Formats: sequence, structure tokens, C-alpha cells
Amino acid sequence: MEDPRLGRRNNPGAEENVAALLAARRRAGLPLFHVRHLSREPDSPLGGGGTEFKRAARPLAGEPIVEKDVNSAFVGTDLEVHLREGGVERLVLAGLTTDHCVSTTARMAANLGFGVRLVSDATATFDRVGPDGRLHAAEDVHEMALVHLHEDFAEISTTDEVLAGCEPQPSPSPPSAHIIPTL
Repeated sequence: MEDPRLGRRNNPGAEENVAALLAARRRAGLPLFHVRHLSREPDSPLGGGGTEFKRAARPLAGEPIVEKDVNSAFVGTDLEVHLREGGVERLVLAGLTTDHCVSTTARMAANLGFGVRLVSDATATFDRVGPDGRLHAAEDVHEMALVHLHEDFAEISTTDEVLAGCEPQPSPSPPSAHIIPTL
């Protein structure tokens, strides 16, 4: 998601935070899923060479990759099946973009009955042009996406807050899964 057509992005530290989240989950042996958007549109920045994972978010051997072609990681994929089979009840979401893939995945996860924790500083988006032609700064779009998800669809947290809870789970409570839309 570095295509210049996407424009200016907020939160340049998102990748560093995603890397920290992945490292903590791996150390704790907690489940995680990588999500890659493979657009059906030939000119999309999410097609061809635009689908490689960034270094900070690259899956390790054996880590599941969910490939989707719409905004939600649940539509047309087997993600829900894998989560249910693994007994996962809560999701931790990070990645790009806050107002598209992350938001749509969070909303759908909540509607499917999963608890959702969205990591605000491990997500990012781009400047957007509204229907009136007005340019909206990426920071404002990001913040409004979080506001729209807050309480109804997701608990909004920071990387530090999530990392504090990434220690191995001594109790038999259901695990959470970390979902990272293409980054």
C-alpha cells in the first residue's frame, strides 16, 4: 500500500507497532492471521506488485494467510471457520486501512459475535476526498473511523495496552486471534 495514487498517509509508526504486536503474539504462542487483499480490478493498487507484505508484517513459515478480494476479511474466505475451529472469541485488529478493510472487518467480526479490539496506533489510512470534493486529512479520517467503531463494534486500544495483555494465557480461557489486513 505504497502506491503514490493512494496519497498521503497518517501514522508512519504503524508498521513498527504491527511488528511489535506480531513479535509479542509469536512469543506468547497466540494465534494470528495475515490478510492480503487481492483486487479483481486490474488497475488497483491492491493487485499485481502491490500485494506483497511489508517487512514488518511478513508472515513466518506456517502462519496462515487469508486472501480476500473485498474489504472484509470474512467475505469469500474461510477465516470465520478457522477462528471458530480454534475456539477464538476475541480478535485484535491492526493494519491498513483504518476506514476500509480494518473497519469493515471489525464491523463484520462484531456482527458475527466476536469481541473486537482495534489497535489505533497500528492502523493507518490515507487522505480522502469526500462526495463534495473536499479533501479530508488522513488523521481526521483515521480518527473518525475509530469514533465510528468505538463501543458499538470494537474496543479501541493502543499497542502498549495490547502488549500488556500478550503474555501466555495460564487459564483455559478462549484465545484471541490477531488479524492484520494487508500492510
